[in-house]
Amino acid sequence: MGLCNAKIRLRNPRLPELDAVEIDALADTGALHLCIPERIRLQLKLEEIDKKEVTLADGSGRLAPYVGPIELRYKNRIGFAGALVLGDTPLLGAIPMEDMDLVVAPKTREVMVNPTSPNIASSSAR
Repeated sequence: MGLCNAKIRLRNPRLPELDAVEIDALADTGALHLCIPERIRLQLKLEEIDKKEVTLADGSGRLAPYVGPIELRYKNRIGFAGALVLGDTPLLGAIPMEDMDLVVAPKTREVMVNPTSPNIASSSAR
């Protein structure tokens, strides 16, 4: 499918006085989590909640700080997630995309609001 990016706004809901940060995140449906660089963690003053052992694209493993909560906004969607502090480029994985009911259009390589539910996010709770 190739690479696609999404401009998302991140905010620390525990510190509403802090400005939100707009980032250009690599959207990857093959990844699970939201991943942010250390500089974004510092800017949003996100606290480490835990550590997670993660497997990287090259198959190697490492421990990464897990921070949150983080409020995410994309177009008319909002979600909350934790994030792994990892790498230099923000990464938007499948879990937050599913939570906000976002899809990736393979032809245009664009992250978009699910066209079957354009006005409000839908989800399955079975």
